[in-house]
Amino acid sequence: MSAEPHGGPAGQRGRTTPRWVLHADMDCFFAAVEVLRRPELAGRPVLVGGDGRRGVVAAASYEARATGVGSAMAMTEAMRRCPVAVVLPGDHDHYREVSGRLMAILRELSPLVEPLSLDEAFVELTGSERRLGDPIVTAARLRQRIHDEMGLWASVGLGPNKTIAKLASEAAKPSADPRGPIPGPGVVAVRPDEVIGFLERMPVRALPGVGPVAGEKLGRLGVRTIAELTEVGEGAVRRLFGAAGARQLIALAKGDDPRPVIADAPAKSISSERTFPTDRFAVGELSADLAAMSDHVAERLRAAGVTATTVQIKVRYGDFRTLTRAQRLDAPTDATVTVREVASALLDQLDLSVGVRLLGVGTTGLARGAPAQLRLDRLSDDDDRTLDRTVDDVRRRFGRDAIGPTRLVEDPAAPRVVSGPGVRDHGALNEKGVNGAAL
Repeated sequence: MSAEPHGGPAGQRGRTTPRWVLHADMDCFFAAVEVLRRPELAGRPVLVGGDGRRGVVAAASYEARATGVGSAMAMTEAMRRCPVAVVLPGDHDHYREVSGRLMAILRELSPLVEPLSLDEAFVELTGSERRLGDPIVTAARLRQRIHDEMGLWASVGLGPNKTIAKLASEAAKPSADPRGPIPGPGVVAVRPDEVIGFLERMPVRALPGVGPVAGEKLGRLGVRTIAELTEVGEGAVRRLFGAAGARQLIALAKGDDPRPVIADAPAKSISSERTFPTDRFAVGELSADLAAMSDHVAERLRAAGVTATTVQIKVRYGDFRTLTRAQRLDAPTDATVTVREVASALLDQLDLSVGVRLLGVGTTGLARGAPAQLRLDRLSDDDDRTLDRTVDDVRRRFGRDAIGPTRLVEDPAAPRVVSGPGVRDHGALNEKGVNGAAL
């Protein structure tokens, strides 16, 4: 596929020059980073994640994927499918450092870089031809530069909007095979006049927002491909998803996506969670972990320069039922004590008698520069903020283990924040944070 200067759907109408959005997505990022540090593991199945009875796969190499292992799978099931796999613990700090190098390379192409997670980002290339040359050549050079400077491979997609660029990068990826990974094209570019042909062969589940439930509903209409979705008519889709949902879904199926690339977009959420080795049955058994996670989440809010309007908790019981509870705050906050107090109050509302397997604390409704207003019921707010700033400063100078709740300092298994770098991301330790076990 090659560049086309005029015409087509997908946000091109009225443009005198074509729009080009690039999506770069690292291949098996966590696993590839670990193999780079341990070259003797090259060609072997590698899993990154918790190796305990309740551990979860955060990432799997292509050699492991060939056995049916995937991210978010229970580690016990992954090892049953691939007993020869090498299991490594995640090193989130190192992944963030490597991710920072990736984002720095991308920002040399354009100031409009929108990270989605540690290992993927959109880049707006529209209007860059005079400086960078042909966008397709630029994409190929970018992929080679990432490999030359970082030792890692990326898959790169180009398209006239974000949806098409992301789907193109998926089409560029290698494939897992028992005989060894099958290389993909590495770079896939979709011209405006190729959008419909590119989409119509894809399953409807490829569209953003179409998960298992939506896919099953569409399947009952006989809709399994994107082409079939465009043919079924908006009325039938509206009955399933409402007027707004139907319009958005059909627009995506036709390749229309006007969303801009937003540099340094605020995170949707910042959260932390922990899976316990054995079920816990009382608030007292969870209070130290809840305090530690609240501390981590609030610290990340302050580091990102954002405040939150909602605090929420997630509890997964021993029988795998999952509940979430949330409370909207009277005023935005980044204060540790506020996050902790609200999370504790939410936990008190839940029945813990069946045992808690996982506990999470999160914040949503994030905004930059929102004032943390004085609460009339907390005249010591200034003292709380001073304490938070002091703790943050000590951790910056001496490491985050230098100070914290007593239990957190003593407990080597204390949880760590698992949101993405900077102000991006979203949930549990996972290469695709927003698609991981977020609250």
